[in-house]
Amino acid sequence: MTKSIMRFTATALLLAGFPLTLPAGIDGLTGTNFSFTAKQDYLSTADGGSLLFWGYSDDGGTTLGLPQYPGPTLIVNQGDTVSITLTNTLNEPVSLLFPGQTGVTANCSNGGADGQCVAGKLTMEAGIDGDEVTYVFSADQPGTYMYHSGSHMDLQLEMGLLGALIVRPSLGPDYAYNHAATRFDHEYLFLLTEIDPRIHLQVALNLKSLVDNADYFPVYWLLNGRTAPDDMSPAFADWLPTQPYNSVPRMHPGEKVLMRVVGAGRDLHPFHHHGNHASIIARDGRLVESAPGAGPDLAEQVFTTSTVPGSTSDAIFEWTGEHMGWDIYGSTVDDPALAHDCSDAVNNTTGEAVPDGYADATSDYPWEWCADHDKHFPVTLPETQDLFFGAWWSGSPYLGSLGDLPPGEGGLNPNGGYSYMWHSHTEKELTNNDIYPGGILTMMIIEAPGVVIE
Repeated sequence: MTKSIMRFTATALLLAGFPLTLPAGIDGLTGTNFSFTAKQDYLSTADGGSLLFWGYSDDGGTTLGLPQYPGPTLIVNQGDTVSITLTNTLNEPVSLLFPGQTGVTANCSNGGADGQCVAGKLTMEAGIDGDEVTYVFSADQPGTYMYHSGSHMDLQLEMGLLGALIVRPSLGPDYAYNHAATRFDHEYLFLLTEIDPRIHLQVALNLKSLVDNADYFPVYWLLNGRTAPDDMSPAFADWLPTQPYNSVPRMHPGEKVLMRVVGAGRDLHPFHHHGNHASIIARDGRLVESAPGAGPDLAEQVFTTSTVPGSTSDAIFEWTGEHMGWDIYGSTVDDPALAHDCSDAVNNTTGEAVPDGYADATSDYPWEWCADHDKHFPVTLPETQDLFFGAWWSGSPYLGSLGDLPPGEGGLNPNGGYSYMWHSHTEKELTNNDIYPGGILTMMIIEAPGVVIE
């Protein structure tokens, strides 16, 4: 059995129980004072490979002092004064930039063993021999941002010196920005990068002078620092010590998911979200609004988010049972035990006593499209022995229901959810060094009411 098949099989077995282990939020560091160290280590690819990388470690101990790819996600509040002290152990100067933040100051913390920091072209740099620089800024604007090294960027960003910064608005943690239209139920980070392993090998062999950026040719594409299917393994999995973040978005019908998308690489990645359009409410940490206070009235509905290098976008994704053509919660034609009500007395969004076509959000079967109530699945499925079963098929077309499956089939959808692949729309980016499946690929799971999304 090849390493890639072994890795895929191990991941599939692990994910059989994933709803009990995967969080429905964004992992990261909270607070106002942070300590990073720039170090080198190795990251894993799901085809069984490993690559030298440079990363920022959380000296507070989240990953036991190991550097991360990407760097630790920083989660702060609007109005915070944020301080990050960077220590360097690499053999060239490094630094930190915070695009979208104003009034950033940089001060040499200890002078380093050689007695000086480095005045770089873009910001003060931590030189070799353990130099330290402290960066301070005020997080005035809520939104999704990127941070990265401002030194030798063509190499250092490729090597991994980058990460995400989230500034929560003063309105509260359930809002992306200070406007009611930006409220969400769940949020997920999608940080997209790519890797050319030849560069990482040249650095490992101390041949940085041979790096040719005009000949850049990535063969790995990563989602939150992992290649699929590793990105669907649990966060902080002990077999991925330098790649702690995962990516498996989950939601219930009628909820709003905030997609925080970061283009942290040098290539454009078209991130495609099956299941529905998403509404882009902000770009680069600023609402797309016609005037201050208007809210995202210029929001754009997209089925694929174009992730431009160095940019970020915030989008709201929603899913309901509207116009599916069958009762998503089951039909008495198939099983009398699936009988349920579809009461529609209020507008689920506004709360007004005006029907909106959906089952009331407070019912046991919310957001069913009542025009399809009790309609049975419009296709007669073949006999079990005549079907090919995908790993995400629950055995039933109804949300929250499980059906018969042959031994050894299925297993990745124990709650009977609806699964949609979210992935890059550039086909080569669905591979790990030409091995499919891999790259920028994960699954969105629409979970049935009652399934806990932690």
